[in-house]
Amino acid sequence: MTDNDEQDLRNAVSKLQASGVLPKQLDLDPETVEQGLGQLVLTIVELVRQLMEKQALRRMESGALSESDIERLGETLMKLDAKIDDLCKTFGIERKDLNISLGDLGELL
Repeated sequence: MTDNDEQDLRNAVSKLQASGVLPKQLDLDPETVEQGLGQLVLTIVELVRQLMEKQALRRMESGALSESDIERLGETLMKLDAKIDDLCKTFGIERKDLNISLGDLGELL
C-alpha cells in the first residue's frame, strides 16, 4: 500500500466516523446481529477493494507492472468482487446495501 492509499483510507475512515455512518454501538439483537455485522464487514471490505483497484490502476498507468502482474491483479480483483457477492448472498444483503456516504468524497458505490 502506498502512502497515498494509506492516506486515502485514513481520510475515508475519518469521514465515516465524523459523519456518524459507523455506529458507536452495535445493535446486538440476536435476530439481526449476524446480518448487521456482515454488512459492516463487507462495507469495509468493499472500501478496501476499491482502494486496491485504484492503486492497481495507478501502478498500471505508471508502467510499474508487467503484463503478468496486470493479469494477476485483474484476476485477483475479479475473484474478490465475486466473493463479496457470495458473502452478500450468505448474509442476505444486497450489494447496494454496502453503499455509504463518504461525505465530500461522495458515495462508496
